[in-house]
Amino acid sequence: MLRHADIQDRAVPGPAPTLTRATLLVLCACVLVAQAMVAAVNLLIPQLAASTLHPTPGQLLWAVDAYVIVFAALLIPAGALGDRYGRKGALMSGLGLFAAGGAVSALATTPAVLIAGRGLCGAGAALIMPATMSILVHLSPPERRAQALATWTLTIGLGGLTGNIGGGLAGQYLTWRALFWAVVPLGGLLALIVARAVPRTPSRSDASVDPVGAALLAGALLAVVYGIIEGPGFGWGSVRVLSAFGAGAALLAAFTLYALRAAAPLLDPRIFRSPRLRAGTLGIGTGFFGLFALFYVNPQYLQYAKGFSPAMAGLAIIPVTTGLAVMPKLGARLAQRTGPRLPIGAGLTMVSAGLLLLSTVDKDTPYLVYAVYLLVMSAGAGLSAPSLTLTVVAELPAHQAGLGSGLNTAAREIGAALGVAVFGTVLASRFHGDPRDPAQVTAFTDAMGVALGTVGVVALLAAATVTLGYRERPATS
Repeated sequence: MLRHADIQDRAVPGPAPTLTRATLLVLCACVLVAQAMVAAVNLLIPQLAASTLHPTPGQLLWAVDAYVIVFAALLIPAGALGDRYGRKGALMSGLGLFAAGGAVSALATTPAVLIAGRGLCGAGAALIMPATMSILVHLSPPERRAQALATWTLTIGLGGLTGNIGGGLAGQYLTWRALFWAVVPLGGLLALIVARAVPRTPSRSDASVDPVGAALLAGALLAVVYGIIEGPGFGWGSVRVLSAFGAGAALLAAFTLYALRAAAPLLDPRIFRSPRLRAGTLGIGTGFFGLFALFYVNPQYLQYAKGFSPAMAGLAIIPVTTGLAVMPKLGARLAQRTGPRLPIGAGLTMVSAGLLLLSTVDKDTPYLVYAVYLLVMSAGAGLSAPSLTLTVVAELPAHQAGLGSGLNTAAREIGAALGVAVFGTVLASRFHGDPRDPAQVTAFTDAMGVALGTVGVVALLAAATVTLGYRERPATS
């Protein structure tokens, strides 16, 4: 395997890098919008639950998770499409799909249509995210690449803040439909700006798109997450749930066997022979596993248990964004001085600690205490993110930049989808009432604590595994 530095130096072939401030701002704006819509819908869960759509608890979970499931399932093939046909074109197509999904969601008259619209938005985001990272990597000189990726990571955190504030304001003063309508002109405007401000990067006609591999990988993810979401309702031993898990395992095995034999697979499983690539991918997923479990419950806790308005609940998430905004550049500088293991190990441990602290809150916990726990968790996520991101990008050859960025973001969104699914199913298995009923708030916060504690323990075990994966130094020849 090439050395870490060798891969970095060769990541931008062809002409000299031309990453301008305008290009960076446009790319970050696209990331901001795509990430904001992951978080915004969480603030609208109470309004959606009481809407004329009359969704069941399971349908509410799918309205949240449809975006991230489709997003995660399509990221790797979307990155490959950008490598082959052009990353700028992929980005503009993604913005168009994103706007179309917003329109479908806004026009929904049934939960199924809302879920379909959210899935279409997720497909657009799957084209947007790897394209932005891949363009950024191609245009950044090696000495600026770590800081550029830290800025990209910071934008994800700001997207979470924007989504929470926007969702909260829509929930308080407008309607959930207004939020989805807003993305239609926004997506179109960004596409026009991208057309003028973002340069084209070299595409590769030999890059593999592999529709068979993409279908197998997407199907495996959908089946597993479906089983997790439906487990509490149908029973973990039910035919439906066991069949979903069995289908997921079979599709993943089929994908692996197919990819090992294919001449040009979408994703060659042999790349995971690298301990650091395995650890980096797991670490990225772990951070978002914890963050999105929190994002799912945070608005419900603040509104039902603390009596916050939707707008106040959106603003109250600012401590999370503070950690995600401040810590990435510190993490990048620390990694340059000590190597990636320290910021990654310390950061993921802080994520787990924050979750376990949050599992102790109840309706009487002061908001300032809650805010400190949020800050601990988000600071850990921000500290570890740059080193984890750079690991996945650097461990793949330069011509697979789109695949690397797709794998990187897929790990984030798979972790996010599973975090929401695991938290939601544990909560549903322990709480069967209505959290809007003041008499049931204590039961709700007790169940919330168990669910957050479960997510925290899983995250802590994963953090230990990731840290061990960074013991081995990269090969030097």
